[in-house]
Amino acid sequence: MAKYVHSMIRCLNEERSVTFYDRAFGLKVADRLDFDAFTLIYLSNAETAVELELTVNKEQSEPYDLGNGYGHVAFVVDDVDAEHARFEKEGFAPRKLVDFKHQGETIARFFFVQDPDGYQIEVIQRGGRFH
Repeated sequence: MAKYVHSMIRCLNEERSVTFYDRAFGLKVADRLDFDAFTLIYLSNAETAVELELTVNKEQSEPYDLGNGYGHVAFVVDDVDAEHARFEKEGFAPRKLVDFKHQGETIARFFFVQDPDGYQIEVIQRGGRFH
């Protein structure tokens, strides 16, 4: 069997990204490995063992081209309405709340927010298959 341990995204500004993920999702730096050409920052919280790895390439000065292949990462929260309001207050500019239905039944309530490097993040109400 395999254990899923992290997803990696590239970021342009370490401080800006670490601050965003801490303020938005309570992710703290679990480890930081500095190399000559790049730095790896592993972020985590007590909710899950899966980490988000931020890669800062030291020679990169322009924003990354995210292309059309990236989808999103998702976080589950206890109260998506309260989190949406908090994100608005924090100035994160969350998109509208959505009640996602399949065959007339709501299967998820969520919103999207964009991180400082343009990555899309889905914030989902805890429940059903999202627990």
